[in-house]
Amino acid sequence: MTEVTIKDDVLRKAAAEGMDAFVGAFITAIKEAIGGQLTAENMGSLNADQITLLAWDTLHEEVMDGGFVQLIHNGYGPFIFKNPLAKALKLWGLRDLSKLIYNAHTLYIKYHEAIERDCNEDEFMALFEQFPEFDDMDDEFVEQEETWTEQIARYIDEHIDNFVTIQ
Repeated sequence: MTEVTIKDDVLRKAAAEGMDAFVGAFITAIKEAIGGQLTAENMGSLNADQITLLAWDTLHEEVMDGGFVQLIHNGYGPFIFKNPLAKALKLWGLRDLSKLIYNAHTLYIKYHEAIERDCNEDEFMALFEQFPEFDDMDDEFVEQEETWTEQIARYIDEHIDNFVTIQ
């Protein structure tokens, strides 16, 4: 296992800045410990909670920026939908987010090949029109993002030792 550490003063500062900074401090610490990004090679050096948090980060960044279509087009579909992320988040107490991921998984199975194809910018933008089934899911994610981030921050706070060693 890779040891993930965070300095106490960094953690205190992040906590004082709010839940986004608090969660972000853990994501940053995990990424730094594995050399910047999660890969197939370093995934085995992290525990399930650490991987789940990095999956949340990917999901959050992609969906907030361009929705589930962008997430799938950018190649993150297998990481999000073919791993037990939805189950893990349900165990963390995020039932609604878990349900959303399961629902998006159904559409992923149906459409991923068309969405994942190489395309130019215009063709990429057209994907949003071609797959409007994702629109409500994108909207739900944006509407619930703050609540889910707060729930994740609470889970991390209650299970800090699963994520980092504080120095």
